[in-house]
Amino acid sequence: MPAMTDLGPVAWPPALIRTERLVLRESEARDRTAFIDLFASPQVRTHLGGARPREELERGMPAVPGLRTGVFVVERDGAMIGVVSFDRRDAQRPGHLRPEAGEAELSYMFLPQAWGSGYAAEACAAALGWLADACPGEPVVLCTQSANDRAMRLAEKLGFTEVERFEEYGAEQWFGVRSHVHPSDRAR
Repeated sequence: MPAMTDLGPVAWPPALIRTERLVLRESEARDRTAFIDLFASPQVRTHLGGARPREELERGMPAVPGLRTGVFVVERDGAMIGVVSFDRRDAQRPGHLRPEAGEAELSYMFLPQAWGSGYAAEACAAALGWLADACPGEPVVLCTQSANDRAMRLAEKLGFTEVERFEEYGAEQWFGVRSHVHPSDRAR
C-alpha cells in the first residue's frame, strides 16, 4: 500500500496533537505491549477478523510497532489507550470514491478499558483535523462492518455519510466518506 507521503509534502511525525484529554503522537518502544493487547483482544478484534494469538504477536511484533507515516498512538495520562491511522485504500478492495482508488482511509482501535468515554471520537476528530490541515480537500473514507453499532455511530458523529454497502470478509460492510466540514466542528 502506498504510504501517506503520497498525499504530498506531509511532515511526519507531526508535532504532538493535544486534545482536552488526549495526546496523539508517534509510536515508541514503550507502546509495544499495548499494541499486542490490541491485536490479541477478542473484544477489539470482533469486527476486524478476530484476535491473533498473543504468542505469535510477541514473536513478530517489532520493537517499535506502528512506526510509520499516518499512525498516531493515542495516549491518556501517559499510557497508550489506542491507535488512529490513515492508509491508502487498496484498489483491489471494494469501496472507492474514484476509479484510481487510493483514498485516505481512517482506521482506529482502542483498548476495551478506554471504550465508552468518547476517546475514539476525540482522537479521530483530532487526527482528521490534522489531515484536513496537512492535505486540504483530501477525501477521507471509512469502512466498517454494518453490524458494528459503535463504529457506525462514531462515523456519523465524525461527519461520514454512507456511499455504499457491500459484502467483504463474510460480512456486510458500510463504506462512507467524510464531508469536507472540519471534523473538530462535528465531534464536540
